[in-house]
Amino acid sequence: MDVTDLIIDVEAHDIRFPTSRHLDGSDAMNPEPDYSAAYVIVRTSGGQEGHGLAFTVGRGNEIEVAAIRSLAPMVTGLPVDDVLGDLGGVSRRLIGDSQIRWLGPEKGVIHMAAGAVLNALWDLRARRAGKPLWLLLAELSPEELADVVDFRYIEDALTREEAVALLKRAEPGRAERIAHLKAHGYPAYTTTPGWLGYTDDKLVRLAKEAVADGFTQIKLKVGADLGDDVRRMRLAREAVGPDVRIAVDANQAWSVGQAVSWMEPLAEFEPYWIEEPTSPDDVLGHAAIRERVAPIKVATGEHTHNRVMFKQFLQAGGLDILQLDATRVAGVNENIAILLLAAKFGVPVCPHAGGVGLCEMVQHLAMFDYVAVSGSMEDRVIEYVDHLHEHFTDPVRIRNGRYLAPELPGAGAEIHPASRAAFAYPDGPEWATPVAEAV
Repeated sequence: MDVTDLIIDVEAHDIRFPTSRHLDGSDAMNPEPDYSAAYVIVRTSGGQEGHGLAFTVGRGNEIEVAAIRSLAPMVTGLPVDDVLGDLGGVSRRLIGDSQIRWLGPEKGVIHMAAGAVLNALWDLRARRAGKPLWLLLAELSPEELADVVDFRYIEDALTREEAVALLKRAEPGRAERIAHLKAHGYPAYTTTPGWLGYTDDKLVRLAKEAVADGFTQIKLKVGADLGDDVRRMRLAREAVGPDVRIAVDANQAWSVGQAVSWMEPLAEFEPYWIEEPTSPDDVLGHAAIRERVAPIKVATGEHTHNRVMFKQFLQAGGLDILQLDATRVAGVNENIAILLLAAKFGVPVCPHAGGVGLCEMVQHLAMFDYVAVSGSMEDRVIEYVDHLHEHFTDPVRIRNGRYLAPELPGAGAEIHPASRAAFAYPDGPEWATPVAEAV
């Protein structure tokens, strides 16, 4: 009798959290976001599950869910061992399908859907191995890691041979870095004080609390009104003192010239970086801004479509800080490629995590990078926002401004069943509550 364990279902669920009610997550381009997840559950005939998601900010989440469902038949019915043993091949099939590819190629809704499915498969693989994802990845050989990367279109910047050599250079000291990570965690910065819709009093209170909690960097949203930004930066600098870094984030609000002129009056308060100062697709625009606002650093990446665009940003000198995102590109596979590119160019990675589940997921990538790729935490911090962690079965743990290394098997994306039911859109009970009553 055939007892092969098969993937029997790939579910997609529309889950939304009404963060707009208190303006959590508000910025210059997203004034009233509802943090949402196009949520994936991969089920096997053996009763195991893998969980993943693509992050959105509300309207349109149903489109992402539909895209995930369109990809489900490409893995449903396959033997689990075959899929998990060749996640590089699975990735190439999902993003390279001739019909699906027309909707991208390798960008936008369909690319993020592939990433959600792949993240769920990596979660399943880590659970079956009994390890947190960061450790699973860190213990793979350089050749195994290279096998999951698609080097097509990036070989002019990074070949497979170069990637393997880079990973082999990082092998000495892996065990010591794992021990250090488990003992001391990974540095974090917090965006919690800086949402654009918060009052001045709330900004000051949360900024002071962040410093008291051990954070050495905070971030403020800017870009809607210059006078407001100057006032808020002054208040923040007074609240945290001269030694705490303050990053600012325009969320794509400006043109190139406007970005440069807007940053001039903010320079008085010594911002550490300006994030997404212009269109996320404008590689040369970022390079021009970077040249003109130095020594303020330029950071970007949360809306960068794929490894090819990251390659171009690095080749063109368009960023100082690379901010990969766990769900914007095609999952773990493509993010490994991006980490390798960043290491090749010597650019620090400070992951984006402003969204539901992103802190839980992206910490694994940063910790893997430290152990097995870059080998460094210098000038590297993971974004932290204090929202919605209670809905996850393995929520992030922060101590003294640092992420503690996850210990449970998996990739961190699993949402509690009760939360999935409560915040299901549009019929979950949390969405049946009138806004006036909820506030």
